[in-house]
Amino acid sequence: MGDPITLKDEGNKHFQAGDIDKAIECYTNALKECTDKKMQAVIYRNRCACYLKKESYSNAVSDASKAIDDDASDIKALYRRCQALEKLGKLDMAFKDVQRCATLEPKNKTFLETLHRLGAEIQAKLRTTFSTDSRVQNMFDILLDEEMDKEKKEKAANNLIVLSREDAGAERIFQNNGVTLLLNMVETGKPEMILAAVRTLSGMCTGHKARAMAIVNMVGVDKICSIMALDNEEIALATCNLFQCINDSLTGGDTRDYGKEASLVLDASKDLRTILLALLEMISNKKVSGHGRDQALNLLTKNVPCRDKKDRDHSRTLFTIDHGLKKILKVCGQVPELPDQLPLTENTQLIASVLLNKLYDDLKCDPERANFREICDEYIKSKIDPNNMDKTLHAINTISGLLQGPFEVGNSLVGQQGVMEMMVALCGSERDVDQMVAVEALIHASTKMSRASFFITNGVSLLKDIYKKTKNEKIKIRALVGLCKLGSAGGDDYGLRQFAEGSTEKLAKQCRKWLCNPQIDSKTRKWAIEGLAYLTNDADVKDDFVEDELAMKAMFELAKSRDKTIVYAVACTLVNCTNSYDKKEIIPELVQLAKFSKQHVPEQHPKDKKDFIEKRVKRLLKAGVISALVVMVKADSAILTDQTKEMLARVFLALTEDPKDRGTIVAHGGGKALIPLALEGTEKGKVKASFALAKIAAVSNPEIAFPGERIYEVIRPLISLLHTDKEGAENYEALRGLTNMAGFSEKLRIKLVKEKALPEIENHMFEENEKIRLAATECMCNLVTCKEVQARYLEDGNDKLKLLVLLCGEDDEKLQIAAAGGLAMITAAEKKLCTKMTRVTVQWLEILQRLCLHTNPSVQHRGLVILYNMLNSDDFELAKKLIESEILEILTVIAKAEDNPKRQDPIDVARACLVKAMDLGIIKPFTSPS
Repeated sequence: MGDPITLKDEGNKHFQAGDIDKAIECYTNALKECTDKKMQAVIYRNRCACYLKKESYSNAVSDASKAIDDDASDIKALYRRCQALEKLGKLDMAFKDVQRCATLEPKNKTFLETLHRLGAEIQAKLRTTFSTDSRVQNMFDILLDEEMDKEKKEKAANNLIVLSREDAGAERIFQNNGVTLLLNMVETGKPEMILAAVRTLSGMCTGHKARAMAIVNMVGVDKICSIMALDNEEIALATCNLFQCINDSLTGGDTRDYGKEASLVLDASKDLRTILLALLEMISNKKVSGHGRDQALNLLTKNVPCRDKKDRDHSRTLFTIDHGLKKILKVCGQVPELPDQLPLTENTQLIASVLLNKLYDDLKCDPERANFREICDEYIKSKIDPNNMDKTLHAINTISGLLQGPFEVGNSLVGQQGVMEMMVALCGSERDVDQMVAVEALIHASTKMSRASFFITNGVSLLKDIYKKTKNEKIKIRALVGLCKLGSAGGDDYGLRQFAEGSTEKLAKQCRKWLCNPQIDSKTRKWAIEGLAYLTNDADVKDDFVEDELAMKAMFELAKSRDKTIVYAVACTLVNCTNSYDKKEIIPELVQLAKFSKQHVPEQHPKDKKDFIEKRVKRLLKAGVISALVVMVKADSAILTDQTKEMLARVFLALTEDPKDRGTIVAHGGGKALIPLALEGTEKGKVKASFALAKIAAVSNPEIAFPGERIYEVIRPLISLLHTDKEGAENYEALRGLTNMAGFSEKLRIKLVKEKALPEIENHMFEENEKIRLAATECMCNLVTCKEVQARYLEDGNDKLKLLVLLCGEDDEKLQIAAAGGLAMITAAEKKLCTKMTRVTVQWLEILQRLCLHTNPSVQHRGLVILYNMLNSDDFELAKKLIESEILEILTVIAKAEDNPKRQDPIDVARACLVKAMDLGIIKPFTSPS
């Protein structure tokens, strides 16, 4: 602490230096010590200025008000409060403050301009409010009129949706008894009316906590759930979106600054808990449609587990496990072929497995995981009943669901006494449904190599027996997939083939045959792709598959179908065909050592070499793989797991390898599809997708590859590839992509600067790798036309300009063209840099002379433009120094040369330089004596 005047003065110094936090600290300490009212008013006023800088407008209003309380005519405090109130949207109060300012100083231009501007804004707001009121009333009149034309009613309903997305419109609907009317629309039972009502409610709940809470209490959570339970996919999806909007607003989506009114906005935890319990109730309720169940599971998947692993509060997960784990297991155990089952879609059980996996992953300690396993174990034991085969089937199917979700839990249940025997016994059952469920469970259980080895010894004969004897195609194909999985247990290791030579090709041929058969239902054909996902580890199978265009097209068509459970298997198959999985580096010395110690050495299949992979990629592109990938990326967020996203990113990266193919990828929407993969998923997946984006951005027109606002979303993934922990190839392609984008528009250049790309680009300008250094310099060359970049070059205390000058003196012509081009543009834009250039390095004149004498016209032209900029920089001494050097002789020789189309640009600039020197009076025109 100390003297308040000294503390105030210290605060002023910090404020002027731009250290706002320190200034606030000094003013706060000064206020604690100060007892003089007038001095307090000054300090409050100064701290108000700090809060304005920090955009803490509520605090600014509070401090300004305290200053005004001490001195009602404090004009600075009045104007600062006006500024803060305007930012808070309280225009009428701001107007009153500036009105008082203008009364105290009637000739102050700033006050008068602010007064006129705020007056105009208030009038505009009033006009909008009144016009919005009349629009809302008009729409309500149309909707309430029972005799009104159906088309007009639908149009009015859709207009309400648009209106609800504006804050003023949403408030007017709410104030005009809109919620009651929207409920009346729901009660009509007409799908189009229900959709319009739900979407309007979504707009009204978005980003407004108080309104969202009011709507939840007026409509009721049970009512919203009953709408989502309807057997209409579109309505279920819209209601899911409504729940998401409510959740976002109640958990921090509302960014409004309520000030003192914040205490009036009630605690939302009770509403959030009610919603969570209602969703858990929905997933096991027979009255809920399959689409409604899917959306309830999706909402739980998205909002219950922690999104950030660092978040320690996982109370929602623990609550969900305690109150809903058995209900989720019930969904996993449903067997659609049996009577009295819950309504499901093709995707429901996979979404439930994904939810189970996310809940298990979110647990933080062993006791929590043990509790999860115990609940699952207890549930399975309660269902296994030797006297009730249907209940036992439910238990086995639940284990299948767990094996597709938290594998560790499912695996421990399979290992329990009697479970495996039960699966084998069911395989021998006379009922088709028993065999089908048992074979599926065996397939999911044989994921681990050790378990696969057990099955190869004990289960192959069983599966072969089922395959040969059954007449049911659905069981036959599942048995085949089991054999496929066991046959591929060695992965892509040529030396670990499980079956005899040619066996895997025969299995794959049968899978392709089923895949191409339109008579078989899509759910059964899906299993053929599952089989190929395993078998394509074998390079012979990959090659045969890509040769079969009909099979590829059939797989792509299935990938576009409503059944999204197929996405993972298709992604696996494509990863195998493009060899885009991680490959272990084989070190020759270690191979020799392994052979000497008689250890197994992985072998590469001859058809896994680069030329074979390239041919497979070309065939996939020709068959239409991109359109299938684009549809797969748009799959339901719960089904499109991070692991699946990573695989899709790997495939995209493999397809972009050849620059000639990138145009095809862009034409089919591949550029747009890559953006979400680069922004969400595993770290490895995001890097792969960003790398593929960079390759596309480097050679494509950004406006075509990433239309609309998407172009701005591409910049961040590309910048992430510039970090030093990334590989050189990733750095290089990212720089090329950013170079292309930086040359496209000023908006993109500004976005690049805002995303802090400059330091990363500058780091790469120091790179030893010539390609990376050139790419970074070219990128900077395209960025120097941006005002923000020029300002940074003008700042003292950095070597930015020095680096650019020194790069002009390198031997690499391409590097010289890029560096000299950047220097030419930046010295033309900022004359002060011409003088600064002579101070950053003593070699500047020698480098400039080398550029002007260069044999390459492009390099020479850029050098001469830099020279002209220096002559034109309003620094007479610099111009004089240049002309007194050898530069004059160089200019004279170039200017006297005959016109030559190949070298015309340098000749013209050299002549312009001489004319400029004459204008400055440094040289005089030569005249012969009379």
